[in-house]
Amino acid sequence: MQCVRNDSFQTLIMFVSVADMDHSLRAARVATYVYFVLCGTTMGTWVVHIPAVEERVGISHATLGGLLVLLGLGAFIGMQVAGRMTDRLGARVVVPAAGVLCSAALVLPGLPRDPWTLAGALLAFGFCNGCLDVSMNAHAVHVEKAYGRPVMSAFHATFSVGGVLAALVAAATANADLSPAAGMAAVGALGIVIALVSARALLPKEPAADADADSVEEAGQAPTTKRRSAGGRIWVLAALALMVMLCEGAANDWSALHLKDIFGASASTAAFAYGTFAATMTIGRLLADRLVARFGAMAVLRHGAATAAVGITIVAFSPWVWTAFAGWALFGLGLSGCVPQLFSAAGHADPSAAGANVSRVAGLGYVGMLAGPAVIGWLTHLVPLNHTFVLLTVLCAITAVAARILRTGSDRTREMAHGTL
Repeated sequence: MQCVRNDSFQTLIMFVSVADMDHSLRAARVATYVYFVLCGTTMGTWVVHIPAVEERVGISHATLGGLLVLLGLGAFIGMQVAGRMTDRLGARVVVPAAGVLCSAALVLPGLPRDPWTLAGALLAFGFCNGCLDVSMNAHAVHVEKAYGRPVMSAFHATFSVGGVLAALVAAATANADLSPAAGMAAVGALGIVIALVSARALLPKEPAADADADSVEEAGQAPTTKRRSAGGRIWVLAALALMVMLCEGAANDWSALHLKDIFGASASTAAFAYGTFAATMTIGRLLADRLVARFGAMAVLRHGAATAAVGITIVAFSPWVWTAFAGWALFGLGLSGCVPQLFSAAGHADPSAAGANVSRVAGLGYVGMLAGPAVIGWLTHLVPLNHTFVLLTVLCAITAVAARILRTGSDRTREMAHGTL
């Protein structure tokens, strides 16, 4: 009888421990969503205040474009610093710190009255935003690994939700006759509180581990060989991220202008081109995790990039506005799941260096995001705007072909089952 009681007690303790672990994991996932929304909101708040800041400082569009390069430079540097710090200190330390710094730095671009001060403010804000971007993605990788199933795309979808919140808040502050600095300070103050409150739910630092078995093609490799193979793989993933995010950047800045310049659409109609692209991208990211769980990351990247290639080709040669809308919708839907899979693969390649690996992929991808609009703008000197999008078709096609870099043991089993190996 005593033995039965002991067994029952141990079973109860085990059940409670598992329940506590599940609760902690769910809390960590929710906290990660919060930080993604926070990152999207802070960046979106800056974006919607760009016209007001430009008028306040008294600079031209060209000067502003040059200053925005400093924002990207700061973000790139912040990504590299935060990646290494996350691996050393753990995301539970770096993510909240980056969230506080990013929220505090949000007010900086709203204060300057001259270009030089604005340049320093954008460099600082970009650095803090880059720190938050990489550290929260590194933590998202740990959460995904703990869940044992794909969850990365949903995190990226909530980043877009942050942009929507920023637009709503900006409209409210404008109606209240608040200055850009006051509106940005209010969002930043709320962001600091949110970053601190959400910190306790984050996962503790993950112990060092060798690269995942599926991250290399050959089983039975020595740890040093595995890490060397993973390192080379990271740069391939970074190159693919550059191409995919270049496409995203081009869509962000040129989709509305495409309808206005090529079809003579009104400003309100042209705005729906970007709205269509952004909406299908958000929807796609909400669905991508289920597709990855069923078909694998390689399939999602390959078919997503191929779909994006078809969509942007339709945009490039469409003679009608409604088919252009359809093309932008396909383009957003196809691209939606690509970047999350690349970030996830980088983080899982070597869990002990997840932060550094994600920073490399995200950093080079961010370069592509900034370069996309500039490349398209330069090409318009040679060919009509719609024909410049053929470059994006080529980049998406290359990504679809190179998607094999995400091939895992599960993909090999699936291919053998279907006789495609």
